[in-house]
Amino acid sequence: MVASPASIGGVRRVGAVIGVLVTVMSVGGMVRLAAPAVSAQSGVRAQLAFIRDALGGGAAEDAQRSFPEGYFFLHALYGLTWVDVGRREPVGQRAEALREARWALDRLDTPQGRAPFSATLTPSYGIFYAGWTNWLRGGVLSLQPADRRDAREAERFAADSAGIGRAFDAAGTPYLEAYPGQAWPVDSTVAMASLRLHDVLLPARFGATADRWLAGVRSRLDPATGLLPHRVDPGTGAPAEVARGTSQSMITRFLFEIDPAFGRAQYLRFRDLFVTRPLGLGPAVREFPLGTDGAGDVDSGPLVFGASLSATVVTIGAARVQGDLGLATALAGYGDLVGFPASTPWTRRYGFGLVPVGDAFIVWSKASSGWVGRPAEAPPRALPLWWPVPLVLVLATLGLAPWLGWARRVRSRLGLGSWLGRARRA
Repeated sequence: MVASPASIGGVRRVGAVIGVLVTVMSVGGMVRLAAPAVSAQSGVRAQLAFIRDALGGGAAEDAQRSFPEGYFFLHALYGLTWVDVGRREPVGQRAEALREARWALDRLDTPQGRAPFSATLTPSYGIFYAGWTNWLRGGVLSLQPADRRDAREAERFAADSAGIGRAFDAAGTPYLEAYPGQAWPVDSTVAMASLRLHDVLLPARFGATADRWLAGVRSRLDPATGLLPHRVDPGTGAPAEVARGTSQSMITRFLFEIDPAFGRAQYLRFRDLFVTRPLGLGPAVREFPLGTDGAGDVDSGPLVFGASLSATVVTIGAARVQGDLGLATALAGYGDLVGFPASTPWTRRYGFGLVPVGDAFIVWSKASSGWVGRPAEAPPRALPLWWPVPLVLVLATLGLAPWLGWARRVRSRLGLGSWLGRARRA
């Protein structure tokens, strides 16, 4: 059976449409690589609008069914991002940021926000809950002028900080329990950063506590990497699991707030061992250090060539706080290429908005800034200036490929092939 001219024409029209879509997507990918995806104008407010709508539709409850801190993290990261947004604005223009950050904090300070955690721990509900809520509470206070702070909020921040400080002072380990019988250094790092923030906003009182904590941390580093371990023995703080990308990306974000010099050294070590370029293309962050393999879990998500999506996203924020805008921009640009971002005039979401907690981590990382201090200088470059070239070549090839057949047909119809042959013979 011979295809009719009409059917052949229909197939070619469909092919042309597909070719246009592939080319548009390829060009869009190249634009995303060049766009400043971590700038203040990178759609942060639009992402926050999407997350607020998602929270109203039960996204936090859905996230809680996926992992133990789903409800907590979705609200906490929403509030923390609004603090970062507000801190960039003049004091008189922070009303929206303050209102939304307070709204998020209020949701954490409820039975539902505390549900996964144990009131029997010290501090109450464990160091994960205590540390993150205290960090957000301090952020809310930082949005207010020093002479016009809400007295009850200041008193609550001081009281909660004192409870965390007492727990650290009484412990024989720098790493307190997040759940009964379980301790992760990242949780204690967030809590200690909140005490540093206390000493910036209110009369200082936790300097000695922080010094003892840092000494304990330095004596219990992961021997395989020289970094803080992923998990520790809750009784002694001794390393129980090698350093991993999902926790290191968060630890280096907050360790800089506690001790900038130590934090910078740990960050550079983390970059050396975890930042990679799978297939020689865009940058990503491994879940396990170079030379070590392992399986993904609920924290890391599925691993692709050893890289963790969650660790890669959170490293954007760590890089921003460290002043490493080159790496932050590269990671965010590559994420915009592969993350299927979709925008409307009012909202922006990634991955079709199917996992709002993922959007919360992305927007928090893109907006992150230091609350206690700022880096004196940027670290050495993590990536060569030419790193996007292989990726651009791949995109350009994909964009041109659909039109090669069309170009051959045009050349044949115009007789360019025979003309060029005669010209060469002449």
